[in-house]
Amino acid sequence: MNAETLREYCLSFEGVTDKMAFTKASAEYDRNLLAFYVKEKWFCFFNVDEFDFCTLKCDPEESKILQDKYQGITPGYHMNKKHWISVHFNKDVPDKLIKTLLKKSYELVVASLTKAEIHDLEDDARGHE
Repeated sequence: MNAETLREYCLSFEGVTDKMAFTKASAEYDRNLLAFYVKEKWFCFFNVDEFDFCTLKCDPEESKILQDKYQGITPGYHMNKKHWISVHFNKDVPDKLIKTLLKKSYELVVASLTKAEIHDLEDDARGHE
């Protein structure tokens, strides 16, 4: 997995946009974080230069299981440790699992959207057909 592959996969989900969200951060590492959003709520971010890990939203129960099973899954970098995990690349986490976790992260965020935001998302999708 590389940065472009991960970016393309995230952007394949309905209504997703990306941006460099922390360009004014004091730490250079944080200034280089690319975040992925659905309706202004992020579900993933990673450092475009280092590409060492991505941080994802995760069900708290699944998070505990994953952290026990994989050395490459740790509490979320700079995020609520109960609801976010960091998935380290080039460790023991298979790419297929990373993609599954990305999709689940996206779905958790979509499930938190208001009815109006979901309606907008569906309208946007119909507009691109």
